[in-house]
Amino acid sequence: MSAKKTVSDDDMAMFREAVGEVRSVNNDRVEDEKRPQRPLLRHTEQDDRSVMQSLLDDLSEYDLLETGEHLSYTQPGVQRSVLKKLKSGRYSVQSEIDLHGLTVNEARQELADFLHAAQERRHLCVRVIHGKGRKNAERAPRLKPAVNQWLQRNRQVLAFCSARMNDGGTGAVYVLLKRI
Repeated sequence: MSAKKTVSDDDMAMFREAVGEVRSVNNDRVEDEKRPQRPLLRHTEQDDRSVMQSLLDDLSEYDLLETGEHLSYTQPGVQRSVLKKLKSGRYSVQSEIDLHGLTVNEARQELADFLHAAQERRHLCVRVIHGKGRKNAERAPRLKPAVNQWLQRNRQVLAFCSARMNDGGTGAVYVLLKRI
């Protein structure tokens, strides 16, 4: 144990000179202030929605061509280990949306609203069920490749990949969202 150090009179005088005049405080308690929430900027939110809408409206037939069975995507800078954890189901799915039976336009709006609401609720991992698109053998799947494109174009999506078999397999994706 170290001995208690004493302050010399010269040091105390120098300290008082540096600090200046002080006054007593009646209450020495620290008030427990709740941390203020970051305000949502309305115009930023509207700008993000309008940009997202324009990106989603610009899907061409080329974008809707059949994708591979498994979907996988990460934004530049996201570590491989994050995608590996996502693929293995190590992130807890906090909410999900089922887009079965919706048209491409309906699904686009539902997905955009769902992702926005999930992020507001601070959900980091969600599941999007898009189906495999095999009901009509005459046509290529439309919803799955559209979801693939929409998620890649969404700035709030860090990564996504096809779900594990018990969570929908290639008919669903796990989506990892940015924190706000």
